[in-house]
Amino acid sequence: MLIHPQFDPVALSLGPLAVRWYGLMYLASFVLFMVLGLRRIRQGHTSFTPKMLDDLLFYGVLGVILGGRLGYVLFYKPADYLTDPLAILRVWEGGMAFHGGFLGVMVAMALFARRHRLDFLQVTDFIVPLVPLGLAAGRIGNFLNGELWGRVTQPSAPWAMVFPQAHQEDLIQAAQHPEWQTWLASYGGLPRHPSQLYQFALEGLLLFVLVWWYSARPRDTGKVSALFLLGYGSCRFVAEFAREPDNFLGLLALNLSMGQWLSLPMLIAGVWLWRRAGQQSGRFIRY
Repeated sequence: MLIHPQFDPVALSLGPLAVRWYGLMYLASFVLFMVLGLRRIRQGHTSFTPKMLDDLLFYGVLGVILGGRLGYVLFYKPADYLTDPLAILRVWEGGMAFHGGFLGVMVAMALFARRHRLDFLQVTDFIVPLVPLGLAAGRIGNFLNGELWGRVTQPSAPWAMVFPQAHQEDLIQAAQHPEWQTWLASYGGLPRHPSQLYQFALEGLLLFVLVWWYSARPRDTGKVSALFLLGYGSCRFVAEFAREPDNFLGLLALNLSMGQWLSLPMLIAGVWLWRRAGQQSGRFIRY
């Protein structure tokens, strides 16, 4: 039985300043975005410049932070934040949603495209190959924090891991399953999927390899973006079967989690965009 290593969430303390692992993972994602973007620019397959890449990062950071926070508020806890609106500003307490961040970035990219007089899909086709490794860094941050753990699994499974941070939730869930009470007593916690690592592998590494490889050659405008939507939506939908749903939401209609329901529009949009790009085959915009 594996036990979560219980990393200290503070990576470095500089007097009163505490540098947290999760913050470092955000920083790593932004650095990876710039490194990969500059590599693509040097390869000469794009009309983007390093200055435009700097602007893209600025717009993207705003979109991620504002969209991620507002998405969490609207998708997951609208009633709670309606009663205490000032809590929306307390970002240090946690609460970010990928799908909200995704929408925030889309709005930011639309503004960027308008400012630079570019086709919106020209912009998204350039940025989506730069995103998955940043997502991978975020999932590593989740694992280091011991948060967003997975669903209960058999203790004999080689991947089974006890998350001490989940102890209160373990007690609640074990009370409803006699067999789980035995596991709780034997192992000090319920064996769970390390779903953060699954998402790291699927939404991060696998998606990066797929989209980076596909975008290495000229494609119909919009197809790279469509592949990202299809790839992320599929990976997230599958990974959610191993991830514990938020305890204040549980499973929703058809026994799907909120993450799965929010991934379905991405899949639908990906199919639509792929077909649309195929119908306009030969319309290449040099991104």
